[in-house]
Amino acid sequence: MTTRTLHHSDILRLGDVFHMTRAVLPRSAPKGPHNHDYFEVFWIQNGRARHRINGEKHELSEGQIVFIRPDDTHSLQGLEDETRLVNLILAPDLVVGLIIRFPELANRFFWQDGTLPARHHRDMRQLASLSHDALLLERGPRSRLRAEAFVLSLCTAIIGDAPRLPDGLPTWLRDACLAAQSPEVFSDGAAGLVRVAGRAHAHVSRMVQKYMHTTPTDYINTVRMDHAARRLTGTGDALSEIATDIGIPNMSHFHRLFREAHGMTPKQFRTKYQRDVISPL
Repeated sequence: MTTRTLHHSDILRLGDVFHMTRAVLPRSAPKGPHNHDYFEVFWIQNGRARHRINGEKHELSEGQIVFIRPDDTHSLQGLEDETRLVNLILAPDLVVGLIIRFPELANRFFWQDGTLPARHHRDMRQLASLSHDALLLERGPRSRLRAEAFVLSLCTAIIGDAPRLPDGLPTWLRDACLAAQSPEVFSDGAAGLVRVAGRAHAHVSRMVQKYMHTTPTDYINTVRMDHAARRLTGTGDALSEIATDIGIPNMSHFHRLFREAHGMTPKQFRTKYQRDVISPL
């Protein structure tokens, strides 16, 4: 099947550096794959889609966001009557300029190495925020400043959501680990990770051990303790409230896990790292 190449010069108006499209994906099979000379980020606003990408086939659901590179060859097909997609095309020099100025973006997002492009998940709250930002971008001038602000805001939000994950993770496991950064998931412990993975507990355990060299319980507890540490230094919430919110109401168990993760008790951690910048003495 012939691959069609799209060019940003045929899409962007003179002086524009981005173009945004909102569409309902047809359920009929796409005419064929395409690649392009520009960068593209798209996300599923609602519904499900089939994404054929670089010879592989993946199912995308609501909240999935994909960063497409110029050499990626792909096509999309709706799997429901109302699968809605938002697509943002970016001038190539804009994206190349970002990686020069912000090397910490290396091997992430548009600059990810490997066969498959970077893919992330936005929960309902994050998707609503993304949609709001995209609407503001769409309504204003097609300027470089506004495009860069949108892309950098999106990238930093995703970076802040989760730590780097090992290379080579199966897509379903990577998505589950990213989803597990949410309190709605990690408060349920390893069962929460298994639930969002959509696989049997034994299979999830084997894959976590194989790729991450830990157990689902230990992985989730690490996420919990990182969240607890942020709460301890960024809020005045009681220790018992923090422990309950992360799904560990047993205070002795919470103290033991926190000490193992951070080398000190929660109280010692708060005393050492919390600073009053609102009403400093």
